[in-house]
Amino acid sequence: QGENLLYCFEVAPTQPALTQVTQCRMEGSTRGLATVPRLALDVMACEVLRVLQLTDTALVPVSYLVPRKSVQEFHEDLFPDCAGTLPATSAQAWWAGDNQQVGRVSMHPARRPTETFSSPIITCTRLPAADTGPTDTDGDQSVSTGHWGMCQGGYSSPSSLASPSSDATPLSASTGPSSGFVSSPSQKSLQSILGPSSRFRHTQGRVLHRDTHLTNLRGLSLTTPGECDGFCANHQRVALPLLSAGGQIAVLELSKPGRLPDAAIPTIQNGVAVADLSWDPFDPRRLAVGTHSKHPTLGTSQPGIPIPAQVGTAMDHSPLPGHTEKIYSIRFHPVASDLLVSSSYDMTVRIWELSAGREVFCLRGHTDQIFSLAWSPDGKKLATVSKDGRLRLYEPRHSPQPQQEGPGPEGGRGARLVWVCGGAYLLGHRAPLPLSPPHSRSERRILLYREQALSEGPLSVLGLDVAPSTLLPFYDEDTSVVFLTGKGDTRVFLYEVTPEPPYFLECNSFTSNDPHKGFVFLPKTVCEVREVEFA
Repeated sequence: QGENLLYCFEVAPTQPALTQVTQCRMEGSTRGLATVPRLALDVMACEVLRVLQLTDTALVPVSYLVPRKSVQEFHEDLFPDCAGTLPATSAQAWWAGDNQQVGRVSMHPARRPTETFSSPIITCTRLPAADTGPTDTDGDQSVSTGHWGMCQGGYSSPSSLASPSSDATPLSASTGPSSGFVSSPSQKSLQSILGPSSRFRHTQGRVLHRDTHLTNLRGLSLTTPGECDGFCANHQRVALPLLSAGGQIAVLELSKPGRLPDAAIPTIQNGVAVADLSWDPFDPRRLAVGTHSKHPTLGTSQPGIPIPAQVGTAMDHSPLPGHTEKIYSIRFHPVASDLLVSSSYDMTVRIWELSAGREVFCLRGHTDQIFSLAWSPDGKKLATVSKDGRLRLYEPRHSPQPQQEGPGPEGGRGARLVWVCGGAYLLGHRAPLPLSPPHSRSERRILLYREQALSEGPLSVLGLDVAPSTLLPFYDEDTSVVFLTGKGDTRVFLYEVTPEPPYFLECNSFTSNDPHKGFVFLPKTVCEVREVEFA
């Protein structure tokens, strides 16, 4: 009383026993609070709780709603059957030992019972006091009841059930601090209604100061495949494909932010259009490029000389012959040096030993275009997803054929794949089908697969939104948070991925002012940990 903050906590029988759910600031000071009975809630609006606040001058309702995509249907999980309004037994039967409970009724508006109960109107009937020994015969030992009110007085139980030494207890005692209620097993906790929440649900995305930006970028290539991140970066520099002929790539130093000159900037020449590119995770001077030619290209700068000063002539360009069709995607090995993997329209995946400049292994078994490939965090396995709607899992040191295979993300317009939860699960995404007007199949979805059971299909499927572009996933192993956005999007989705249901815990999304042309993450070593920056 006298405060203007209303806290909502979930109470659990295990630690943490109290978990704050929300905090609401009221307009006026509270003089009293009451909750509205559940049968009075607006269930079709997903209202799970309504509180009435009494102020000095008003009675203010406070409504708690659970966000749902559809409010046109009754949500059984939010509204289990609740206690009805008909008594379970009579006073005489209760004293005789009857322990029946009030019957539960459906909260569905169309299935609610119509019968009601009314107490008989009695005009101050005197109930005889229990015979508990000598009493003052002049004292009033009765209680008077009416339909709406109750007269002052003591109340004693019938003599057959009362203890001779017990004193009469005033009715007002039942409303004191010791009074409470016990939740029935069918009541769902607030956490089970709202679902578990992520530890990182309050993560805030923030655009850094303009002084850190590289501006005046011109002539960027927009023709890289939807599964390509669009460009790539390491802790020192960024590589950007350009639209100009010859598959040119601009390499810019992150240590020199600001406006780029209007004049032409130094570029790497590749001869043909760029499909994908990747920095070596162990050598910040080496860049691998997948092009529309049949050969991945490797570029390495001379030690001590910035790449922009060497591009075109001084860089070591090493084509890697092997594929019979143009390259689609490339990835460096996460553990071993000098290992690169590439996929091609020839439906093969080839592994290259860069120190020798040769192909060392060819993975087969695909029947259609390979959309995405991903090394497991420990580098032992390689997962692929292809246009035929199949997920394949390889162990390159053991066999060129897939060790496992199962149904993957459906659709022939593109897909992405990333390992999550320490390499025990795979997260996949398929590009939506171009349907108009928007159809359920045009919804962008992410799917979670268990690495040990690909043949069983996805464990969980989560719909995000309706948009045409392929989602680009980035997974942070330290927090188990996955970031998802697409080219042309302005929103970045964040979800914590867990190995237990419901598998995806939503966090705060981030919205930018301008649509993305590409999206990449820097190494964790550049994060400002003193400001709790984790990505």
